[in-house]
Amino acid sequence: MKGSAFKQLQLQRGVAMVEFAIALPLLLLLLLAIGEFGRMLYHYNNLLQANRDAVRYLAGHSWNTTLGRVVIDTTLTTRTKNLAVYGVPVAQPGNEVVPGLTTANVTVSTIGTEHVQVSINYVFQPVIGGSLPALIGNAIPLNIPLVATTVMRGL
Repeated sequence: MKGSAFKQLQLQRGVAMVEFAIALPLLLLLLLAIGEFGRMLYHYNNLLQANRDAVRYLAGHSWNTTLGRVVIDTTLTTRTKNLAVYGVPVAQPGNEVVPGLTTANVTVSTIGTEHVQVSINYVFQPVIGGSLPALIGNAIPLNIPLVATTVMRGL
């Protein structure tokens, strides 16, 4: 009896290594997906904060007391877009709040006569690339659009 148990142990010797080799790519893919999801949430949080700061700045500077309504000129629009992208009203290329964000991604507008709106449209791109190759059919796109929009009454 003891001899057959010893033989079974010898037959099972490399099984754990084979199981680990099969499970490792799946575990690494899961770890990468969790990391990319966290990175996406971090970028979205930065976009929301930048959007809130920009609309607060716009609401504070757009109210025209003479006309009794909000008025947005090109200078104020430019400063608001720079605030949303760089965190300050003056352009500072290379110091974007989120990598790849430009002033073209920011929309500044009025809603009615008393409210202003700032919207940021950003496409999140994972580190691993823009798409996953598919075995059958087209590649699976990984670019995720992130949209942050805030409306505030003119102050």
